Formats: sequence, C-alpha cells, structure tokens
Amino acid sequence: MHVRYREEPSICGVLFISNRVIEVGFFNLDGRCRNHCLKSASIDAQFTKPNLGSCTNRDPMNSTAATPLPLQTDRSQDLVFLETFGCQMNVLDSELVIGQLNALGYGFTDNWRDANVILFNTCSVREHAEDKVYSRLGRVAQQKKAEEDRTIVLGVIGCMAERDGKDMIRRYPQVDILCGPGELDKLPMLIDNAMKTNCKSAIAIQGNTSRRSSTLAAAEDQLELLDLSRSFNPDIRAGVDRFSSYVRVTRGCNKFCTYCVVPFTRGAEMHRPPEHILDECKRLADAGVKEITLLGQTVNHYRYEHDHATLIDSIAQPQKGRSYQGGHERDPFEGDRVTTFANLLYRVHEEIPALERIRFVTSFPRDFGNDVLEVIRDCPRICRYIHVPAQSGSNRMLDMMNRGYTVEEYRDFVERIREFIPEAQIAGDMIVGFPTETDAEFDLTVDLLKWCKYKNCFVFKYSARPGTTAYDKIPDDIPDDVKKYRNNILLAAQAEISNSIHAGFIGQTLDVFVEGISSLEARTQTKSKPHEHNAVGLTVGGKDIRVVSQSPRTMEVINTNPAVPSTSPTAVATASGSGFVQMSGRTSGDLITVFDMPAAAADAMIGRIVPIEIHKNAALTLFGRYRG
Repeated sequence: MHVRYREEPSICGVLFISNRVIEVGFFNLDGRCRNHCLKSASIDAQFTKPNLGSCTNRDPMNSTAATPLPLQTDRSQDLVFLETFGCQMNVLDSELVIGQLNALGYGFTDNWRDANVILFNTCSVREHAEDKVYSRLGRVAQQKKAEEDRTIVLGVIGCMAERDGKDMIRRYPQVDILCGPGELDKLPMLIDNAMKTNCKSAIAIQGNTSRRSSTLAAAEDQLELLDLSRSFNPDIRAGVDRFSSYVRVTRGCNKFCTYCVVPFTRGAEMHRPPEHILDECKRLADAGVKEITLLGQTVNHYRYEHDHATLIDSIAQPQKGRSYQGGHERDPFEGDRVTTFANLLYRVHEEIPALERIRFVTSFPRDFGNDVLEVIRDCPRICRYIHVPAQSGSNRMLDMMNRGYTVEEYRDFVERIREFIPEAQIAGDMIVGFPTETDAEFDLTVDLLKWCKYKNCFVFKYSARPGTTAYDKIPDDIPDDVKKYRNNILLAAQAEISNSIHAGFIGQTLDVFVEGISSLEARTQTKSKPHEHNAVGLTVGGKDIRVVSQSPRTMEVINTNPAVPSTSPTAVATASGSGFVQMSGRTSGDLITVFDMPAAAADAMIGRIVPIEIHKNAALTLFGRYRG
C-alpha cells in the first residue's frame, strides 16, 4: 500500500483509512482542507479522487459502509473533554489527539457535563485505573439519558478499547466510539461520523494485525503519520508543554511478560526512523522546548537497520524490532548502516544543542549495553537518571513473569551503572504478591530493593489483568491481605532509602530545571478555581491536569501534578495575597526540588535551569533556596 505524505509549514496532516484506500487530508490553520486520495497499485478496484477542499469519509471497519459524508473542518462550536489514564505514552497519544482535533476547530472543556465529545484515554495495566474509567462511563450514561435532545458522543480510546473490543460496547452500550492506541489516526473521522449520524458502535482496533511478522508489514502502520503531524506551534504548546515534551522512539513491546497486556494492546515493537525522531526533536526545540523525554516500552532496544528500510514514496517507515539476547558491551547489530539507541542518544545530544536536558524511559535491564552508558557519561545534557524495573528479587518469580533475566544479571547491570555514571540516580518497579510468591521470595525482593538503593521505586500489588498469560494460566492464589502487608513493607523500606538519598544532598547546590508551581500552590489553586470551558482534563499517576484552550488555536496548560506547573505564578501569588510562590523542578537525577521565589520573577524562571541550595529534605522531595 502506497502513501504519499507532504509536510508543509503551518499544516497539520490527518490520516484516514477508507477500506483499502488511504486518504491524507491536509488542513491549513484557517480550516481549509486539501485532500489526496491514494491507492495501492495492487488494488484493482477503481476509486474516484475527491475534489480538493473536501474530504470523503467511510467507516474504516465496514466495507459496506453507508454513503460517505464530508469531514467537517470547522467544529468551533463543539467542546471536547479528554481524560487520560496511565503512562507517558498515553499522555503523548492524548497530545496528538488534541492536536488533531484542535486543527479541526474543536474547543476543549475541563467540565465533562459541558462537552459534546467525551473521551477517555485508558490504561489496562492497573485495575484501579480501569475502575475509574468504568465509574466515569456510568456517570456519562446518566448524563446522556438526562439530555437525550443533545448530541453527546462518548469514546473510549487506548488500551482498554483495544483489549475489550466489542465486548465493551455490549457491556456499556452508552459508548459510541472505541479506538485502540494503534488506530488513533482514525479518531477524528469516527467522531465526525458519530456527531453527524448519531450512529453507535464505531470501532477501530488493531485485532490480530497488531502482531506483524515482517519489516515490510510495518508500512501498514499509519501511526507514523500521526506522529509526524504533531503541532509545533508554540501558541498551542503553552504551559508545561512549552518547555518539556515527549517524543516517541518505539511503540509496542515484544517481551510478553506474563502479567502485562501491553504487547496485546499496543502491538509489536516498532522502531521509528531516526531522521523522523531527530526532526521532531529539532522542531520542538525551535518551538521553545528545553527538555525532551524519549519514550518507549523498552526504549533501549531501539535500533534502525537502514539496509532493511522500507520506503513509501521516499518516506522511511517504522521497522519491527528484532527479538534477541543482547550483549552488555555493545548492540550486536551495530554498524555504519545501523542506528542503535546509543547512536540515537548521541545524535540528539550533538545535533540539537538547544535542548538543555534529554531523558528516556523505560529501560529493560537485559539488553542495556555499555555503549549507552558511555554516551550518557560523555554527554552532559543527558540526564543522570535511569528507570529500570526489576519486578522481583526471586529468580523463580522472574522466570514465571517471563522477564528473561536473573537477579544476578540485574545486579550486574546496576553495578555497571554505578561504574560508568557514579552520580546516576536509579528508579525501579517491584510487584508483590505474584502468584505462588512465598515469604522467603518476598524477602529476596526486599533485599534486592535495599541493595539497589533506588531514589524511588514504584511498588505494585499484583492484580490479574484480563488478556494476559498469567490471567489465563496462573491462578492468583495470594490473599489480598498478604499482598497489602508485603506492599506496605516494601514501601516502608523504600521510604527509608529515599530519605537517606535525599538527605545526602543537604548543603549542596544543584542545577534544577524549573517546571512550575509546587503541589501546595497547585492544590490551593485547584480548590479555589471553578471549571473552565476550553480545557482538557487529564489524569496521570492519580493527579489531575487541565489543558485550557483559550481559542481554537491556542492552549494553556493548568496542571495539578505536584511537580508540574499550574497557572501563572504571579496570578497564584496575587490570589493568595503573597508576594512569593513555591516553585518546583527536577534535578538531572530526577529529584523533585521545591523552593520559594518572588512571584514577579517566577514566570521567567519556568523552563530554565537554575542553581538551588538544598537545606532540607523529605523522602521524595528536596527543599532549597534559589541562588541565582
């Protein structure tokens, strides 16, 4: 299947798939649309090219769809509420969805009751996040019943939509749209059809096609165009996103850990062309972004083999990642015609000097080579922070989880980090109460956590997730009270370690990237500030975020995340009657640091790296004084 993509300034490309035809609609910022309808040379059926200035629209999941409707390019009277649950990848997906809908003129609200379109970007990894979504679906169902005379489109997107498929429509008939993470490019079309026809059960999920078996098949992955079409307009990227941004390096996963649903919901591990990644980083830097986080489920597995690149109309396509046992020294496939993760990190650092900080998450311990550690060591703007989940201190548990490494290999990796980058901070993940885990095996996990000396560790009670191997084949036999007990023991041990690590910085002056006002200021602002129109609600790590659109083309981020900016520091200080405001930021090692500043100077500090002298600490926070 052939795709033609033309990138131009001030244009947002939105991709649609109609049966076996690919339509790429290019929308100028004034709302006009130029459409190109393309087909594969191998398709015999004849298609009529639409007139320029209009877009055809067919149901992508039904070859016998009704008569196509033109895509409405002015939705300025329609309001969208978008709430995001889960990981950084979901946050990035939501940003891209916002960009798509913003280009079509949709407004945004942080009050779901005012919205015409209600979207939940969902996560299947944790039961708690799913329970929140189900609760919200019930509330929206009541609202739709109470306002039958008003069109309200309810969409579930992301991993829950992909995993549950039509079964979610059966159990929750109030849902109008399902769209998996691999089909988000179709979302504007699905919303548009639902708004016009009030149709039910519009579904776009990958199904079996998510497990692709060849490099060539990667060309069918149209999500690359969604990444390429993201907005770089600094007026749209206001607030926190103005200075810090995520960039996707890989998507999907090949690991198939028995407790994890990601390989089934996000599909095979796909690696983006390096030039696309670098161009995206450069354009973000040109738009004022100072910090980039490279994202991937197993980000250190990134590798692009140029001799095997698939080109469609001269555009390189993503590649399916190899499954291999990597080496500790170097990527075994490195060479002049291969871009490894170490190569990519180095190029981002050297070719984009405007980026003041470069981060990456999440790493897989088995295949993390010394070549990557050397690049981090030698490149000062790459953050001294590595998030590398261990999950258990028991080899038997790791084997049952299908993690692919031993405790001894994990310890070796941590030792190599300490050898190459002594100042690095390490974060981990641990699961307690995995099926058949004994008290002795849990004690091994406590021992590993204490030995690693994580700056923080995300501790989870095991919950069997539908669609995973463990859910189908391994009975969940650990009582919930045992899981809670082990969870509390591990959290207490980590709190003591974190407190010790943070206390070690008292008296030092650290470089801190200022992200915005602190959680104290944000909570005060959130309690006192009413809901606003033109805002997008996000929930990340249990924290609420509101993205406020001041016009169909301009957004401001209002954030209640403890370490991420909320409203203007000056406005917060004025509202509280104080001339000072507590600001928050992070060190290169990802240590949250808070400090007071005069409100008049605080606005200008957001997005800058400033010296902070540390005088106090808590388990997860440093307190300091600005020394500029």
